[in-house]
Amino acid sequence: MNASAPTTAETLRSTLGGLLDGLPPRQASAAVERLIANYRGRTPTDAPVLRDRSDVAAYAAYRMPATFEAVRAALDGLAEAAPGWAPASHVDVGGGTGAATWAVDATWDGPRRTTVLDWAEPALALGRELAAASGSDALRGAEWRRAVIGSGMTVPDADLVTVSYVLGELTEQARTAVVAEAARAGQAVVLIEPGTPEGYLRIREARDQLIAAGLRVAAPCPHDGTCPIEVGKDWCHFSARVSRSSLHRQVKGGSLPYEDEKFSYVAATRFPVEPAASRITRKPQIRKGLVLLELCGPEHGDGAGLTRVNVTKRHGDLYKAARDVDWGRAWPPPPADQVPPAEQRRPAGP
Repeated sequence: MNASAPTTAETLRSTLGGLLDGLPPRQASAAVERLIANYRGRTPTDAPVLRDRSDVAAYAAYRMPATFEAVRAALDGLAEAAPGWAPASHVDVGGGTGAATWAVDATWDGPRRTTVLDWAEPALALGRELAAASGSDALRGAEWRRAVIGSGMTVPDADLVTVSYVLGELTEQARTAVVAEAARAGQAVVLIEPGTPEGYLRIREARDQLIAAGLRVAAPCPHDGTCPIEVGKDWCHFSARVSRSSLHRQVKGGSLPYEDEKFSYVAATRFPVEPAASRITRKPQIRKGLVLLELCGPEHGDGAGLTRVNVTKRHGDLYKAARDVDWGRAWPPPPADQVPPAEQRRPAGP
């Protein structure tokens, strides 16, 4: 994994900070609010929402850090399941200004051939500009190619294909086609959507499609079985901490220097991987002498299961690890003792 990840994130933030120079703050806020409203509505696949540079600059400054952190967290799941593997080529479908390409650069070292596909030329142009200021050979050498994202598209073969915050903009037919083409082209495929019930359902459907295409799940699931979550009662999602810019605070209000980006994702591969033994599916609840973990466990004879595990002081080092572990991480953390015994488990409930 890339030891320079914090530097990559800082470079992205500082580069984005210069985007809005000369654009009045009120105009930037109005552009972001309009674009958010459009993205929450129905977006025709032949009409990109980002129309010109001012649209793209405002929205990139506002949304790109959150997309970067969510994608980086998803890529960490893949990197943990495939230690020693690094993509020599990457295609980002619907990549816009390139948040996912920055996240890939923050996750893996080494030379890499990168291609960003998007239908909005203003977004691609700004992506090139940001990449040129990155200091990364992989980002500076990326190809930014205009392409219609949907049915009939062709994705270049690559070690890694990412599709982030795109499926929700597409019709059902186009979503199916994009996932199918990503599965055909990529040795590894990572899909990320907003951490809403609807975003989770899109990821769940895409996960089933990737498995049917012959890929195996690397993360976040510890198994290739049917998702054990009952649709309509809960959804699988995770959280990434994002440093808030002045534009974030201006548009959303509030004074906190950060916000949490909720996302759902799946990473799947055509090569052997080592999925987590279990995955923490909710923020750990820390109480006096006790940490309550909600886990998605491996597939058994009766399918995968959701469980709650009580980790207490009598578990020693495992208890110390539980007090520090984050939502979305593998459990138990390596190296560690075995998970608390079966009598400590009970079915997860609401």
